[in-house]
Amino acid sequence: MVKLTINGKEHSVDVRPDTPLLWVLRDHLGLTGTKFGCGMAQCGACTVHLNGEAVRSCVTLVSRAAGQKVTTIEGLSKDNSHPLQRAWLEDDVLQCGYCQSGQIMSAAVLLRDHPNPSDSDIDQAMSGNICRCGTYQRIRNAIHKAAKLQKEGGVK
Repeated sequence: MVKLTINGKEHSVDVRPDTPLLWVLRDHLGLTGTKFGCGMAQCGACTVHLNGEAVRSCVTLVSRAAGQKVTTIEGLSKDNSHPLQRAWLEDDVLQCGYCQSGQIMSAAVLLRDHPNPSDSDIDQAMSGNICRCGTYQRIRNAIHKAAKLQKEGGVK
């Protein structure tokens, strides 16, 4: 049994320690907001937070997450009130939407570390997240908007 703290809740899962965290989240815990993209940590669709840092869950072994705090897109807020989620919806960032949970999770770490990011900060922080639909400009605009929302009302 591997003991995990996911989105503030304790879970015990009966999996091999070398199971990728992504499959535990999706297949064992039903948290399907985290997506499988490439399986090689190249696209960012599977990004989650491990102790507040963005990691690719497709290559993060569940044994590494044991005893750590994991946050998925479902744990960012219960009602889409997080400034990034609000900005994403208000600016209609989604096209196909497949990569967007990973984009948002990477952006959350960026805004935590750089509450007023420049375009360059955004481009650098988001460079590991691929969007096949090419919504990069909308993503950048939404991150700027979320930074303003965060400053005005804080993270809910």
